Amino acid sequence: MTDGAYLYIVKCNDGSFYVGTTRAALELRIAQHNAGTFPGYTESRRPVELVYSEWFDRVSDAIEAERRLKRWSRAKKEAFIRGDFSSLQLLAKRRTALKQRSRDPSS
Repeated sequence: MTDGAYLYIVKCNDGSFYVGTTRAALELRIAQHNAGTFPGYTESRRPVELVYSEWFDRVSDAIEAERRLKRWSRAKKEAFIRGDFSSLQLLAKRRTALKQRSRDPSS
């Protein structure tokens, strides 16, 4: 394996999403989630199902993408997983508009 890492999204048994990164083989990491190897978010939400993965040549890029996705709404994550980039853009614009309105004292 090279110096890169996978960004991945799993859907948990309760329907929630977990976003993570791994330098290990992706299949191994998903198996670790399902085995409860690491305590944390997915441990009580097993089994998990891999719904998205992407390889990054640089670990830092994978971690940056993970941090960005973790802040996204469920609707944005679902659009991203589907590859529905037009919906993703609309959801991003809507959130930006909501943020601007909340800062505007006249609204």
